[in-house]
Amino acid sequence: MNEIVKLSAIELRDLIGSNKLSCVEVLEAYISQYERVNPHVNAIVTTSFDQAIDIAKLHDSIKEKNGALWGLPIAHKDLARTKGIRTTFGSVLFQSNIPTEDDFFITRIKKEGAICIGKTNSPEFGAGSHTFNRVFGATHNPYQLGHTCGGSSGGAAVALATRMVPIADGGDFGGSLRNPAAFCNVVGFRPSPGRIPNSAYGNLGSDLPTLGPMARSIDDVALLFSAMAGPVDGGYGLLDTPGHSFAAVEPADISKLRIAFTPDFGFLPVDRGVESVLNQFADLIETNGGHVDLVAPNLVDAPDTFQTLRALEFFNRFGNFSAEQKLELKETIIWNTNKGMDLTIQEVQKARQMRASLIQRMKDFFNDYDLLIGPVTQVLPFPIETEWVKEIRGVQMQSYIEWMSACTCISVVSSPALSLPAGFCKGMPVGAQLIAPVGADRKLLSMAKALESITKYAEKYPDVA
Repeated sequence: MNEIVKLSAIELRDLIGSNKLSCVEVLEAYISQYERVNPHVNAIVTTSFDQAIDIAKLHDSIKEKNGALWGLPIAHKDLARTKGIRTTFGSVLFQSNIPTEDDFFITRIKKEGAICIGKTNSPEFGAGSHTFNRVFGATHNPYQLGHTCGGSSGGAAVALATRMVPIADGGDFGGSLRNPAAFCNVVGFRPSPGRIPNSAYGNLGSDLPTLGPMARSIDDVALLFSAMAGPVDGGYGLLDTPGHSFAAVEPADISKLRIAFTPDFGFLPVDRGVESVLNQFADLIETNGGHVDLVAPNLVDAPDTFQTLRALEFFNRFGNFSAEQKLELKETIIWNTNKGMDLTIQEVQKARQMRASLIQRMKDFFNDYDLLIGPVTQVLPFPIETEWVKEIRGVQMQSYIEWMSACTCISVVSSPALSLPAGFCKGMPVGAQLIAPVGADRKLLSMAKALESITKYAEKYPDVA
């Protein structure tokens, strides 16, 4: 492996800024890694190398390197609109789509000097935590080829794990940043709703889907987050903290943290291997001076609440598709859209009231704790031919969403959460979900950095890299 691609995003940025590495040198190293590794994993599905080289040369000609991400290669999730670069949304309906404008957060990332090298694979319209579609096929887990990498930001997680990019972006509705991060041994951060505008006008319509950063360390996640986050003039529903305030993260004092831990949130079926790794993770925290209580908030109503609100969003998004277009949608999207179509006003109102109650329960819980640690995924990465998990420890899953409840429970309560590498089982990664009170994004990153320093699991490369 080229030594350049082993460096962290912050190391790369500093070396570029001090003229010890050129943007072109960095870019060529990552293109070489892509050419060697991507055929095995299918993570980056559209490339823009010629355009990227031109931008890198221009960057190198500029004396003042002021951007926080100056010269860093990045591949954007194939759900994000990128000007002049194909964006398919993982759907045959858009397989030749080339946007004429960038999404707002892409503009922000460009402004800070990052260089786009292409697009990362995603499930069709981001639906489901298994990255496959009819346009590009499936993306493989780099630690166990032939197994899922999770989703929907699966291509991003694999590109990071295999050192094809130093930073990546994605979105998280029901776990799309956290789930693939857990399966691929990287960090995926779902911030508080309102930290990152989904458009130039804020988070319109819903705060359940949230954009966020991915990287191989907390410091690198914070760096990208600092470029993505922050309000915009005229924005709606956005938190007012400027993005640059998240760039530098100091580790929290573990001994002073009030940490709650649950391997199953008190009611979810969790694979024994995952549970064992999480228990070892909690023990490691205590061995290093932390105090951990085995306790969980009452989130029993969260999965059903999430499913109702998700169905409503699917109906809003896909309900107006023509009959011909719907023929090109995968079965699970049709199922979710029909579920939304069948909702009554009473069911929607009940879900919204229950969500408010769940958010209050979490607020009360965090009066006693600084951090909640739980599972990200309830299973290990499964064979790539399996569309979705049908059973966990004897409990039958009723839909393609249910096996992801460890993530959807947290989406519905609006807490910032991230997946931190927590260990391995049968050679495959397991992530710990770190959860903080609404708005405590900086504190969550600080606590995560402290725990990251005692685990060091992210330093284990996949063999394919």
